[in-house]
Amino acid sequence: MNIPLWKRAARIAALTVLGAGCATIAASQTIVDEWANVKAPPPPELKPVKVAPKETALLMLDFVKQTCSPRPRCMASLPKMQNLLAQARQNGAHVIYSLVSPSVADILPEVTPRPGEPVVSSGPNKFLNTELDKLLKERGVKTVIAVGTAAEGAVLNTGAHAALHGYRVVLPVDGLSSSTTYPEQYTVWHLANAPRIGPQITVTRSDMVSF
Repeated sequence: MNIPLWKRAARIAALTVLGAGCATIAASQTIVDEWANVKAPPPPELKPVKVAPKETALLMLDFVKQTCSPRPRCMASLPKMQNLLAQARQNGAHVIYSLVSPSVADILPEVTPRPGEPVVSSGPNKFLNTELDKLLKERGVKTVIAVGTAAEGAVLNTGAHAALHGYRVVLPVDGLSSSTTYPEQYTVWHLANAPRIGPQITVTRSDMVSF
């Protein structure tokens, strides 16, 4: 079949334009190339949360002098975390602490553990190489409230692990902190939107949590 010359020329021109467009996309298709132009998604809705105290554990993640004291945003969160901690204890919820060091004495005095409140020590994921899951299951816990620092470390990794293993995760946004705001924003977005994790997460504020 003979194709008219003008049709051949039109096809070649179209392919040339298409190829140039693909080359342009390929040249700028990585997130690093587009980094400065990324627009933050809308903030998640903060929802009131009612938990069953006997089935709930407040996870106080790395409120220690090594990680919280150097971060002004963590130190600023302490009054609200003191109140949340008092409410959890008053209503009979479980309280579990984590460390990045071997010494319980490193936990800040504003939120120090009471006798009998368990403490685990690990890296960013407090389930790894600890008895955290065992402690939760022994107490019949179905819901965890995850607060602490760093947002992108202990809160993100421990919260994601809990969600992936069937726990309901309550995430008070005024209880997670980092050195800057971006890791906090990213942590909230990730936990609220990641596959299999997001459906287990409730984004809230500490004064919207009731026991």
